[in-house]
Amino acid sequence: MLVLIAALTTGAVLFLGRDGGTGPDAAGTSARLPAVGEPAPVLASLSSDASAPDPDALAATLAPLLAAPPLAGGLSAEVVDVASGDVLLDDGADRQVTPASTAKLLTAVAALTALDPDDRLETTVVAGPAAGEVVLLGGGDPTLSTTAPSLTYPGAATVADLAAQVQAALPPGTAVSRVLVDNSLFEGPLTAEGWGREDAPSSYASPVTATAVDGARLVPGENARSGSPGTDAGRALATALGAPGAVVELGQAPDGAQTLATVRSAPVARLVEQALSQSDNLLAESLARHVALARGLPASFDGAAEAVTAAVADAGPDVSGVELYDGSGLSRLDRVTPRVLTDLVAGAADGSLEGASPVVSGLAVAGYDGTLADRGDADPATAPGTVRAKTGTLLGVHGLAGTAVTADGRLLAYALVANGTTGGGLPEEAALDAVAAALASCGCR
Repeated sequence: MLVLIAALTTGAVLFLGRDGGTGPDAAGTSARLPAVGEPAPVLASLSSDASAPDPDALAATLAPLLAAPPLAGGLSAEVVDVASGDVLLDDGADRQVTPASTAKLLTAVAALTALDPDDRLETTVVAGPAAGEVVLLGGGDPTLSTTAPSLTYPGAATVADLAAQVQAALPPGTAVSRVLVDNSLFEGPLTAEGWGREDAPSSYASPVTATAVDGARLVPGENARSGSPGTDAGRALATALGAPGAVVELGQAPDGAQTLATVRSAPVARLVEQALSQSDNLLAESLARHVALARGLPASFDGAAEAVTAAVADAGPDVSGVELYDGSGLSRLDRVTPRVLTDLVAGAADGSLEGASPVVSGLAVAGYDGTLADRGDADPATAPGTVRAKTGTLLGVHGLAGTAVTADGRLLAYALVANGTTGGGLPEEAALDAVAAALASCGCR
């Protein structure tokens, strides 16, 4: 059972002089410690004896919200009591829906169960076919950073580290004149069936290659993505090597080439959290392809979709309603059921999906971070952190799947997916947020 409890800490206060110094006015005899009360919880906590909502009372509370005009006619939903596994609300939970980015929950569980959560993704530089040539060998880590530290991915490996190792390994005085970029770890089309022409590159996605820097962003920390992530990474390495004028092109590492440098990403568990919280499409696609490699399948969209589905099935949830075409949910052809989404969230929360707890810690917190930073319950009476979710958004598709802590301290898992909406986005998001907030504020007994 996930328990989220935090307390305020107390500390002494040193009064400084007006200019910030430590003159006579800051002497210990004039210092006054403020009165401090009892520490109070700052995040919602669970109660060991909390009552679960009554299904009829919950249905009555949610009915007008589920029928809100922005969602009318296209919403499928399920609410589950995590502790008991009881289904409290079933409104088309077995209906196949287009999930948008809530599909990342499947990729997340697959990555955490098919891979070792402590594993790290490697990026390597090897000697090229001629003197002065090096090969950047992509290892499927799009978090490799051109800044130190990364502006987007805490714990990411850096190009600067990679370049420093290369310079130390090359014979003194070697000038790098050519950088080859080897993307051969991944194969097949660079975009998935069901993606629109406008999707890659865009502000949220790029072609999927085995080599990228900064999540394929054109500028670190900003949204716009590149249409050529591999050669961008090669140019970043060339610049870090002090050879910005070097030729950069796609190529393949020679057999048996000497390794010059290796850097490693943050652990897989951390990458999963980042992919979920920020709804990072390229990171999700990369993780899905590593699942494919772990299961002996091609590191392509087709191989990743097959591998993720099989890994989730092996973990326990029923995948009979799952049809995937990618690992991010960007494909409009993807189909899942709300039931599999709640199974994944509840299993990660109660520990029945072994090793999957980063799914819950990776969910965005309403009103606080990730894709819910500016969304959520505005009721000041509701404790912070009561609503967490993976969001999902495509044109006409809006979803939330996550957890809510009720007013009594009971943990619920829920999935809400609306298809065929026409409100343009904001009305649908507000309507889904209202349902999640009602779950959090409901005693419903």
